Amino acid sequence: MTKYIFRSLLFLALFAAASCKKDLADINKNPNAAENPQPSYLLTAAQKISSDAYWGADNNFNSSLLIVQHWAKIQYTDPDRYIFSNSSFTSLWNTAYSQSIADLNAILQLPEEKASSNYKNVAIILRSWVFQLLTDAYGNIPYKQAANIAEYITPEYDTQEDVYKGLLAELKTAVAALDVSEKAISGDVMYGGNIADWKKFGNSLRLRIAFRIADRDPETARQEISDVLADAGGIIADNSETAQLVYADAPQQNPASAWFDTRDDYRISKTIVDKLYALNDPRLPIYASKPTDASVTDYVGVPNGLTTTDASNLGFAKTSKPGAYFLAPHAPAVIFSNAEALFYKAEAVARGIITGDAAALYNQAVTASLNQYGITDAGIIQNYLSQPQVQYDAANYKKSIGEQKWIALFGDGLEAFAEWRRLDYPQLSPGPAAVLEGKTPVRFIYPGTEQSLNGANYKKAVEAQGADLLTTRLWFDVN
Repeated sequence: MTKYIFRSLLFLALFAAASCKKDLADINKNPNAAENPQPSYLLTAAQKISSDAYWGADNNFNSSLLIVQHWAKIQYTDPDRYIFSNSSFTSLWNTAYSQSIADLNAILQLPEEKASSNYKNVAIILRSWVFQLLTDAYGNIPYKQAANIAEYITPEYDTQEDVYKGLLAELKTAVAALDVSEKAISGDVMYGGNIADWKKFGNSLRLRIAFRIADRDPETARQEISDVLADAGGIIADNSETAQLVYADAPQQNPASAWFDTRDDYRISKTIVDKLYALNDPRLPIYASKPTDASVTDYVGVPNGLTTTDASNLGFAKTSKPGAYFLAPHAPAVIFSNAEALFYKAEAVARGIITGDAAALYNQAVTASLNQYGITDAGIIQNYLSQPQVQYDAANYKKSIGEQKWIALFGDGLEAFAEWRRLDYPQLSPGPAAVLEGKTPVRFIYPGTEQSLNGANYKKAVEAQGADLLTTRLWFDVN
């Protein structure tokens, strides 16, 4: 009898435990998750979310655009003085892992009848870009185990070298597998389902990443660059092929447009205004607006790294906001331009990786940037290119390409930040009230949540890479 009672109680306990688990599983279901996810919806969401994070405040104009001195702060100047905390850089990390990569991984997990091979390879290309943004910014990151919470609740970090090389392999495979004869994909707000353009974008990303490793592993970079430039799918080769998301009307407008609708705390940096004036650059009236004070007839940039008092004393009406082009609701989030691709080709020649005319390719790159902003007059372009301070210098290709690429990437903070670190031009100086003892940030610090939620792997990453500081150089960033 005692045995019977014990077995009955045990059965009831096990039944109750099983019921609790079922209840917990039901409770922990995401009420916003789609019961029947569609690849087109997931793709649209990933493109929009990723572009917003790339072009928005936290990762762009409140951090990387300040560091590369495209924009400056006219008030609330702490970020312009490099006063950041371990919560300052959570946006890129959280958005990339919990939303962008999660949505793209969801596409990859759908059965073939719901998501064709083209959907999945486009998802891999877009995911590769997101991973590239993460490792460019932070260094070592979760990569192989990322966004698979069912199996890896606390994912391990991969070295930046392994991430870049993993992405190179993924991109090569994905581009080769894209099939232009297959049924078109939908939900693609970047290229409208044009698979030929996705091939070019995938190859262009592969080219970008190959140059990231060029100073660390020149032989691998040489092979990758040669291979991608010989690929039949091609790279971005015309301004019409630019990888970008063109925004719509409010509330789906460009993040900078939305910001300036209600706030007024940014100006164009004096550093780039002075450079554009020195070069008689026709992009100046596009990049900057005239001050609203009619007595000020020039473009007036704000020096980076001022105290809030000193910056505000310059006068809100007497200083220049970024140009109307960049603050328009429909302004695009540019991910990869024709100009960038041409600068890489010029650099490939300069490095002796391919044959060609580096100066001609450099001129084509500058011209593509001018054309991107509607500057098409042949005389204006030729006058600009013929200036001694603009002409290509074969003896210092990094300076020529670095400075012009920095100008061409205006507004594109994360990519400008990465290329400035790689090429070491232009040579920028911190502002007078900056707090890093004469140094400039060269990375984002990890979100503080990693220390509390993934502490063991975070510690391993820091031990391998170096202190979790703004001034710790990443693997690709060679002096």
